[in-house]
Amino acid sequence: MTINDLPRGFKSGTAAAAFKKAGRDDLGLIVSEFPCVVSGLFTQNRFQAAPVQICREILRNSGPVRAVLANSGQANACTGEQGLENCRATQRMVAERINLVPEEILPLSTGVIGPQLPMDRWRAAVPKLVESLGSRDAEAFTRAFMTTDAFPKFAARGLDLSAGHTRLTVMAKGAGMICPNMATMLCVVLTDAMVEQNSWRSMFKRAADKTFNRVSVDGDTSTNDTILGLANGASVPIKTEADLTLFEESLTEILGSVAYMLVKDGEGAAKVIHITVRGACSDADAALAARSVGHSQLVKTAIYGGDANWGRIVTAIGYSGADFEPAEVCLSLCGIERFVKGRPVDDDQEEILSDLLKARDIHVDISLGSGPGSYVFLASDLGHEYVSLNADYRS
Repeated sequence: MTINDLPRGFKSGTAAAAFKKAGRDDLGLIVSEFPCVVSGLFTQNRFQAAPVQICREILRNSGPVRAVLANSGQANACTGEQGLENCRATQRMVAERINLVPEEILPLSTGVIGPQLPMDRWRAAVPKLVESLGSRDAEAFTRAFMTTDAFPKFAARGLDLSAGHTRLTVMAKGAGMICPNMATMLCVVLTDAMVEQNSWRSMFKRAADKTFNRVSVDGDTSTNDTILGLANGASVPIKTEADLTLFEESLTEILGSVAYMLVKDGEGAAKVIHITVRGACSDADAALAARSVGHSQLVKTAIYGGDANWGRIVTAIGYSGADFEPAEVCLSLCGIERFVKGRPVDDDQEEILSDLLKARDIHVDISLGSGPGSYVFLASDLGHEYVSLNADYRS
């Protein structure tokens, strides 16, 4: 990706502030040339980090937004009034150097919960951050807010609408504490399309519900989960219903690709489990079953070990709370039937399954009956490295 792959009218900068480790960029800034239509979805954890509280306040006030400011190293969560004031101080530091008001800057933080932001390091790094504006691409910004991520997660797409060409760019971080319930994952979505605010917020929520809200690494919802969407209107308007449909499809597709990256990079993860539930009484019942399977530590460890232990999957369905008849349930693992109409399949496929379970992507297909409900959910497996990484997270 190049600097020109950012949507029109956006520029990015990064700087190394040594918030946790010296020698790596851990502070990022995106600035739009024009005021943006903004959408935001946030964690439902009752302990909401200071930047989450301030972002929500900015969106409630519906004022103009021009920038996103992100740091790694400290989550600025559970930090009280001092944490809120420190967050506002970082907005002021940047705003006065780029001729904005602080409330035009949306803050994001990720890292360890509890410590206050090291304000002396912020003051030292902000001048370098602003000087770098326009010299960084989407990958560089993404790297600046990585924590335990093994690789940067970003994607860009161009699409042609009736009035001309527009672009979408998505940048995200997250590898552990991943179970967004949007109602420590961060994501910034940029587009230069001109879109009406209510339409943007509605399609943004629908797209997130189909993507980021259908992934899990470890079942933990962070204090900082945030996904922001900024549309600055620098290219072309979305004029027709066909434009809206195409744009929402593209938005959903690109969010889905980045959501997959989050699960693929789950801390210590080796595999992505694709759980598809069909034939449920309702979509809600299908979601209960799929999420129960995806969150089961016994299922996740079996997949990690390459063990075709379908009994663990059936058990997770059974305690999910979904409404179904056990005698109607069917289950396939990697495309091979293991359980049909409430009974195990007695065959000699175990050796074949052992090979199939070595793949990166593992498909679990479940039928609960003949109802209209369905749901797709992505989860990571669970291995030794997850424990190692999280046991040493603050060291």
